[in-house]
Amino acid sequence: EIEANETKKKYVEHAKELSAARVSMAAKLDKGVCAQLVPLRMNKATFVTKIEKLEEAGWGPYGCDQVTFQVSTNPGAKAGPLNKIASGGEISRFMLALKAVLAASDAIPTIIFDEVDSGIGGAVAAAVGERLLAIAKSAQVLVVTHSPQVASRGAHHWRVSKSDLEHQVITKIEILDEDARKEEIARMLAGTEVTEEARAAAHSLLQDTSS
Repeated sequence: EIEANETKKKYVEHAKELSAARVSMAAKLDKGVCAQLVPLRMNKATFVTKIEKLEEAGWGPYGCDQVTFQVSTNPGAKAGPLNKIASGGEISRFMLALKAVLAASDAIPTIIFDEVDSGIGGAVAAAVGERLLAIAKSAQVLVVTHSPQVASRGAHHWRVSKSDLEHQVITKIEILDEDARKEEIARMLAGTEVTEEARAAAHSLLQDTSS
């Protein structure tokens, strides 16, 4: 019983230290994420890390706190859990902002974003491409995208296509050279029929990213 009490006392001490560290870092995280949201065209959104004390029955190896990310996407709106409040496109940008802040201290060497540009386009997609490029300075970034603005920011471009061969779906991956990449981005801009205007726009996008 004495040993159990001593062990619990040590646990509580360490848990309190962990809680204090969480509160301190949460403030920095919130500030960093909110700053990242501005160029992603979500300057009116808020991001808050909510830390709540758990009852003893909920204590575990990660301490005695329950941590949730609370967001508000409209001025004056009540904040709520990220996965319940934000839309698909908004969740993508919140997660991108979060990763951008954590990239410098995250030990993960490779980050994969699947449809991070979901539900967005135009200037917002261009802003997402810029954030991905920033993250790529400290980690390898792989992006699955249908956005020409995002695709043009990559150092390399692979085209993934599917075809039906004898009632079997075949997935093909091709590494594109400079000319093929320009044509693919033009196709992403124009759709089925690639026009000279689309090729000119693709050239402009690639020139912007290389400058």
